[in-house]
Amino acid sequence: MSAFRPSSLIVTAAIALAATRLAAQDLRDTVRLPGIVVTATRLPTPAGSVSNGVTVIRGETLRERGITHLLEALRLVPGFTVAQNGSFGGFTSGFLRGGESDYVRVLVDGVPVNDAGGQMDLANLSTDNVDRIEVVRGPASVLYGSDAVTGVVQIFTRRGEGPAGLSASARAGTYGTSAFDAAVQGGTGTLGYSLAASRFGSDGAYAFNNAYRNTTVSALVRARPGTATDAQLTVRYGEDRFEIPTDFAGQVTDSNQYSSGDGVTVGLDVGHRLSRRAEVRMLATSHTNFAHYEDGPDDATQTDRFVSRTWFARRAADLRANVDLGRGRMLTAGAMLEDERGHARSLFQSTFGDSPDSSRNDRTDRAAYGQLLWAWGDRAALTAGVRVEDNETFGTFATYRAGLSYRVSGTTRLRATMGRAFKEPTFYENFATGFDRGNADLAPERAASWEAGVEQSLAGGRAQLAVTAFTQRFRDMIDYISPAPGAQQPNFFNVAAANASGLEVEAHASAGTRLLLGLTYAWLHTEVTDSGFGGLGSFAVGARLLRRPTHSGSLSADVRVARGSALGARLIYVGDRDDVNSTRLPAYARVDASAQVELFGARAARAGVALLVRVENVMDANYQEVLNFPARGRTILGGVRFGAAGER
Repeated sequence: MSAFRPSSLIVTAAIALAATRLAAQDLRDTVRLPGIVVTATRLPTPAGSVSNGVTVIRGETLRERGITHLLEALRLVPGFTVAQNGSFGGFTSGFLRGGESDYVRVLVDGVPVNDAGGQMDLANLSTDNVDRIEVVRGPASVLYGSDAVTGVVQIFTRRGEGPAGLSASARAGTYGTSAFDAAVQGGTGTLGYSLAASRFGSDGAYAFNNAYRNTTVSALVRARPGTATDAQLTVRYGEDRFEIPTDFAGQVTDSNQYSSGDGVTVGLDVGHRLSRRAEVRMLATSHTNFAHYEDGPDDATQTDRFVSRTWFARRAADLRANVDLGRGRMLTAGAMLEDERGHARSLFQSTFGDSPDSSRNDRTDRAAYGQLLWAWGDRAALTAGVRVEDNETFGTFATYRAGLSYRVSGTTRLRATMGRAFKEPTFYENFATGFDRGNADLAPERAASWEAGVEQSLAGGRAQLAVTAFTQRFRDMIDYISPAPGAQQPNFFNVAAANASGLEVEAHASAGTRLLLGLTYAWLHTEVTDSGFGGLGSFAVGARLLRRPTHSGSLSADVRVARGSALGARLIYVGDRDDVNSTRLPAYARVDASAQVELFGARAARAGVALLVRVENVMDANYQEVLNFPARGRTILGGVRFGAAGER
């Protein structure tokens, strides 16, 4: 079965053509710049004053499309490539603008959920209770420190507003998949709340030992006891288990290998207005994660067994002041203290005896930062910031960012940004013991970048087009060398360098009040400029960076056929990529479709009921996002949603 089918284009076009003939209510834009963006400046900022490329995805859209996990939401972001190891729960990496998979900081209500050093498995982060997702492209270390090299992804939990509302849904489908969720929310200007729980499970795409289970509970409470003070507490708990039937080469050989984990994310954001022009804010964050991996004997003829347990905690306090200097000038000055701790234990048992290993490590980050946002009405805005980081392992490092937004006319806006960003080493790269040896003298990986873009409103505001060009230079990239270059030498060194440049296109158009069309496209050129150690590591001079396609994009069509009912289809295209062992993965195209049909709407004394259907990979395309790990075939999930008045 071919990876790319022209029929995929025909299906998408047919849906769009049929949709134009359906009577419909107003269909709001589903993936666009809203009036206000927070992540780009850590201030509620008009979208027209933001100099970075930003994409915002509404939580209501995710629920309407039946999207349950973050990785599926990110596929429609220009320049963002998702690579999952096969079926549900397989380790999932995200690459933005050609950067490494640990170059994107992921936040949940301001709380970083990356491991120390940026690593993030996107497979387990669900989208329940999400109000919106903001994706900021470009360097953001000035405001967020390490990991925010090529961008930031932030999930905002629903704040709880309006009458109390309860909703629940249940779905089931192929691969023995089931999904359940329930949520309640409500509130006033003084007090608001939201609470949600979800359970996702699947037997997986392989014949045995491929089950995946994920449970998530999230809550938010906000309060405004007076006109000068506000506070918000968010808590998120998740646990997962993934059964792994494959070896490193993708061969289905293991009947009892599995990984599991659970984690808690807590954020407390408190603000107090000192005067009409000044406020102070304190954000306290905590993210802890426990991971377990086990691979025991498959039968009585085997004796080898390996078990590893890892506990990690990342806690921080960020205190900042926002001062209105008048004439459109807003100054932000802050300080951050972060503590990172990790404890790892492993045991390998064989006929030759037991080989245990254990390590316990911690490090501290301190930082001071400042940002000036200067706006001249709606016409122009200047953003400039600097940050000085003091890390216990690599010392002092400074970053900066400057951006300009200028509105040429009522329909045309130009923007440009330049900056520097960094990423600290992972705990394993710094502190590994046993077979691999960490390097305590590693420097942070660093990047310098610039971008320039134009945004154009067309057809009287019914269409928007954004085009962005960018270039980035990555230096001091950490590579793994095996074997180590000398006795008692570490396996990790700052040796590699690479460049990435590209073009991003994002367009949206509405046909009347019923049909919304969307297009994204990214052209990306990556090249390794320094491999270090004569090419003994994983980088090769002149080669593309792994799993980053030169061409990628999407087409989407959404139509509201009646109040509370909507149809949608998306074509996702990913060009050929290089993978390990000099293997080139072929391009693929995947069509997803969704439908929500409201049987009857919610009333004061009656819950609304809607039927839900989501089909991923409609044409059953055969492709791989990671070498030797085939992606799922056609996946159908259908069910029902109940919602009381007040729920949205």
